[in-house]
Amino acid sequence: MGMIAGSLVGGRLGDWDTRRGTIASFAVMTAAYGLFVAASLWPITAIASTFLLGSGLALGTLMQIRLMDVAGDAQTLAASLNHSAFNVANALGAWAGGAVLAAGLGLAAPMWLAVGFTLAGLALFVVGSVVERKPPEPVRA
Repeated sequence: MGMIAGSLVGGRLGDWDTRRGTIASFAVMTAAYGLFVAASLWPITAIASTFLLGSGLALGTLMQIRLMDVAGDAQTLAASLNHSAFNVANALGAWAGGAVLAAGLGLAAPMWLAVGFTLAGLALFVVGSVVERKPPEPVRA
């Protein structure tokens, strides 16, 4: 249910403002991962926070919209690269989560790792947006 809600919200945010929506989605995901650490201790709050984690699909929707906006004539390639990137991220997240568990850092460690990965993704997105908005350097002959 959270993933359905996230898809719907992501589409609406994309219609409103893709950049701001993406930043908001990153912020919500960061908070959701941090909140899950405490909320997972009780069944009712664990279910509610799992819904919130599922709603993170809004980010995938927004990234897809963003790629389609900037891909020009290569929209099919951009779409395939987006899915490839998500598969790499899934594998990296599973590996890193297993590594922190194997290191004995506790059951909450993968969620704190997810907070860090999400903040890193937000930073990359913001840097990319700033670089894109800079006017091109004049060509000197």
